[in-house]
Amino acid sequence: MRRVVVRYKVKPDRIDEHQGLIERVFAGLEETQPEGLRYASLRLEDGLSFVHVAFVETRDGSNPLSAQPEFTEFTRDLEARCDEPPVATDVSVVGAYRLFEP
Repeated sequence: MRRVVVRYKVKPDRIDEHQGLIERVFAGLEETQPEGLRYASLRLEDGLSFVHVAFVETRDGSNPLSAQPEFTEFTRDLEARCDEPPVATDVSVVGAYRLFEP
């Protein structure tokens, strides 16, 4: 199982476009409901910073997000939309209380 957290900051003039792309990713996930993925996107208080949390629990380790056309579109020019580029960090859960329950 892979657990990853990604953090970055979007340029102010690209925030609406960025938010729309994220919303389309989640609409696509709702439609296809891929197995082996738990995923969240959080917008921080400054309105420009985002944190994404993904738990990939597939048998073969493949990430179902990679197969989502909406995710491909979201990542296409992500760095160009950012003031601070994405930094991905593998994490381990020390504890959680109902955070990732449906």
